[in-house]
This record gives sequence, structure tokens and C-alpha cells, in this order.
Amino acid sequence: MSSCACEGANCQLSTNFKTLNDAGNTELLTSSSTTGSAGFFAAKLSPLPANAPSWLSHVPQSAKPYLMLARLDKPIGTLLLYYPCTWGLLMSSYALHSAPLVPLWYLTLFGTGAFIMRGAGCTINDLWDRDLDRAVARTRDRPLASGAITPGQAIAFLGGQLTLGLGVLTQLNWYSIWLGASSLSLVGIYPLMKRVTYWPQFVLGLAFNWGTLLGWSALAGVVNWQVCLPLYAGSICWTIVYDTIYAHQDKADDGPAGIRSTALLFGDQTRPILTGFSAASMSLLSYAGYLNGQGLLFHAAVGASAVEMLRIVWSTDYESRESCWKGFVGCGRAGLLVSLGLGVDYGISKFSE
Repeated sequence: MSSCACEGANCQLSTNFKTLNDAGNTELLTSSSTTGSAGFFAAKLSPLPANAPSWLSHVPQSAKPYLMLARLDKPIGTLLLYYPCTWGLLMSSYALHSAPLVPLWYLTLFGTGAFIMRGAGCTINDLWDRDLDRAVARTRDRPLASGAITPGQAIAFLGGQLTLGLGVLTQLNWYSIWLGASSLSLVGIYPLMKRVTYWPQFVLGLAFNWGTLLGWSALAGVVNWQVCLPLYAGSICWTIVYDTIYAHQDKADDGPAGIRSTALLFGDQTRPILTGFSAASMSLLSYAGYLNGQGLLFHAAVGASAVEMLRIVWSTDYESRESCWKGFVGCGRAGLLVSLGLGVDYGISKFSE
């Protein structure tokens, strides 16, 4: 049995784990009390779905562990890192009336950077978590957890990834170079947060949405904090939503392994809480657009994104790993809608000049 004090939520959590039957099903019972009230939720997840055929089965065996380490078979992570970059870039382009080729170049550059640095972040995460990954059914076959590659080999691979990332970063102005480099501290500490707080998703949001700031400064030379702070905050709320859904896949294993998450913290209140974060996310994005003078098409896109987020939050079956994965991927579609709204809004503004 383990207990923790969650000061930010002003609550006391007590978590008891027990084996329910001979089949090895594990039930997570979380008792949360706030000013005397208590609630319980049971995490009995559906079995892991069979792995779908992947293009990785056609690559040389010597290369496969490194491609898996960088999650090249799961591009949704790169997109979730990339979309906030596009939000900062396109908002900055709109405000500065940039020529079309300028944002196009930076969108390509940031796409390359997101692809590289998402892989580097996964390598860092797996280096920290290789022991924890062995205790979770979904992650025990990852290259470091399974022993397919050694920590030394992973560190060497990480060196190559960071070198490529630095090559992309040095294409930006000096302000942005220092701003981008400063995000590495967040990337490095994120894997540790799941050991000490039930809010690692918040720290992931800080790291994964740094591109909103970097995207703006890449064009403008500095960050417009009046616009970028609500944009950044809204992006963080978006990350809390999608990564909480993601974390529900592993909640039956995470508790006994000592891994903390908002999925365990929110429990059976996940839907109403994520509804609040979804509303906060889209409201803050819309407010940032208002401050930046964005047109109606952008706000319409944010509205469509909000509808998609709410649909996902309420339709996801949090006891089904497959449903949680679909919900996680669906949140990426919501992010794409915002990017498309900004792109169309920028295009119309250039056409009307």
C-alpha cells in the first residue's frame, strides 16, 4: 500500500493494490478524500491488443532496435511535438505579415527538428525508465528494457540525435538558439517526474510545447509574451488531456511499479476533469488568437477542435487500451485543426493585402 499527499489538489490519496484472481488481473482501488468525501475507481484494463504489422519488420535486425528506440513506427509523437511549433510560427507570420516563403521554410525546418528531437526525447526517456518499463506490459519489449541494446549504445545513439538536432537549431537566430537549448533541462527531468508527482503530464506539457515560444521567436527574433503565454498555457492543457488518456493504458501496471500519473490521480473523474482542461486549452488558444488579431476562420477552427476534444474525452473507454490509444491519436487531429485554421487565416490575410 502506498499513500501520498497531493498539495496542489488539496487532497489525500491512498492507493491499495491487490491481486483479484488466479488469472493475474490486478485491480487498482484509489480512495481520494477532499474535505471528507471519498471515491473509488477500479482499473481492470482489457488485454493488450495484438501488435499490427509494421514496416519495421522489413528493416535489418541490427537497425531495428534503434528505430524502435526513436519510435519511428509511431509518428503521432512527432506530430504532437510539431503542431505547437506551427502555432507559434503561423501566429508570428500573421502578426509580421511575413512573405509566404518565410513561414514555409521555417515550417519545414521545425518539422525536421520535431522528427529528430522527438526521437531524442524517447531515447532519454527509455534510458531513465528501462527498469520501470520492464514492469509494464506495454513497454517491457522496448529495446533497452528487453536488452536488445545496451545503455552505452543508446547513449551513443542519443549523441547522434542531439548533434542532428543542434544542426537544425543553429539555423535559427541567437535568441532562438538559446531559447531552444534551454528546453533540454525539461526534456531531461520529465522521466523523473513520474516517480515523484502525480503530475508528470504537466512537466511533459512544459517540454513538448516549447515550440510555441520557439516558433514565434524564430521569425520575430524575440518572444511576444503577451500572445505566447496564453498560447503556451493552452498547449500545456492540451498535452495534459492527451497524455492522461495515453497513461490510462498502463494504470493497472503503473501503481504497483511506483509510476505516478494524472490517470491514477483523476481516476473515475477523468472525463469531467479532462473536459475542464479541454475547455481551458481551447479558450486560451482562442484568447491568444484574439490578442494576435486572428480572423474568424482561426476561431472557427479552434471551435471545431474543441468539439473534437470533447468527443474524444467522453467517447473513450478508459478501461480499454485500444480505445485509449485511439483517443490519444484523435487529440492529434484536434491539434491539426488548429494548425489548419492558422494556415488558412494567414493565407487569406496575404491574399487580401
